[in-house]
Amino acid sequence: MIYMDKNMDRNTVLIVDDVEVNRVILEEIIKNMGYHPVLAESGEDALEKLKDCLPQLILSDISMPGMNGYELCRILKSKEETREIPVIFISANDDSQDIVEGFSMGGEDYITKPFIPEEVQVRVRVQLRLHEMTYQLTEMNRRLQISVNQQLKQMEMEKKNILYALADIAAQNSSNDQGYVERLKSNCRTLAQGMQLSPLFEERISDTYIDTIELAAPLCDIGNIGVPWELLQKEGELTKEENAAVQNHTSTGAKLLRDLKGSSDNNDFIKISEEIAHSHHENWDGSGYPRGLKGDEIPLSAQILSLADRYCGLTKEGGLAREEALEVIGRESGVRFNPDIFNVFCKISRQLC
Repeated sequence: MIYMDKNMDRNTVLIVDDVEVNRVILEEIIKNMGYHPVLAESGEDALEKLKDCLPQLILSDISMPGMNGYELCRILKSKEETREIPVIFISANDDSQDIVEGFSMGGEDYITKPFIPEEVQVRVRVQLRLHEMTYQLTEMNRRLQISVNQQLKQMEMEKKNILYALADIAAQNSSNDQGYVERLKSNCRTLAQGMQLSPLFEERISDTYIDTIELAAPLCDIGNIGVPWELLQKEGELTKEENAAVQNHTSTGAKLLRDLKGSSDNNDFIKISEEIAHSHHENWDGSGYPRGLKGDEIPLSAQILSLADRYCGLTKEGGLAREEALEVIGRESGVRFNPDIFNVFCKISRQLC
């Protein structure tokens, strides 16, 4: 990407030469072209001038006391803010080896002394035109990228809105009200924050991960939209076929989210949502569904959601007190739940809602 500093003066040409008469001649040529010349007596002086203003073009003598033109060009090309400023070398020596070395240093052109004003103007004008075209193209790409990014953000937001709407329908079908969903989100966040402070999990849980799992939690049962309402509301024991249909909500939800992910492969929200939807009924000992995952084969996000969901279910209105719920879950630790996560859960349990 071409770097265009906000301090760049696109009407300025920096002239670097230790010989005053050369500077005066070039200054007059540049003025006659309608550009503003800035003069420097050495490579060191040029670097100082560049601190205040970035020119659109640099004309630099090669043979100068101290820092020569090649070294100046090398320094300019090594810095992000100056590497794209074109450099035209000027020299009394027209040896081909010198010209090749100048190009190898990153120079764009080469002018020999004594100066022919018309030649200088042509070469300068070509480089200025190329630089201006590059600038315009870069600006166009930058504006296009901003527009594309805004559209992508809008698309991702619309995806989230659609998913939350579907999840809301699924939650209503399974008798989970909005209050339950809000508790689930909050408790997932609280548990993830507690795990972030544990040496066992701190490297796996970032602040972004915590934010994302809170957003993804409501989508855990989104696959219920594919389960008949009568089965979700049925009281009593389900038949083998009915139970299989209900359990299939994990695969249905995962497929829905996977299809939505599409080209957004780096979208952590969709990725974690898919993990949760697919694996939140897996058990630590491998007895869960749909794939019978065991231990850390189960995605961490799904382990967090599963434990938080169990607690919310046990403590919803008319249910168990916090201490009683912890006793029940404690008996399931090592069977349904990761014992290390349960230990963290117990430590932060007073912060749960």
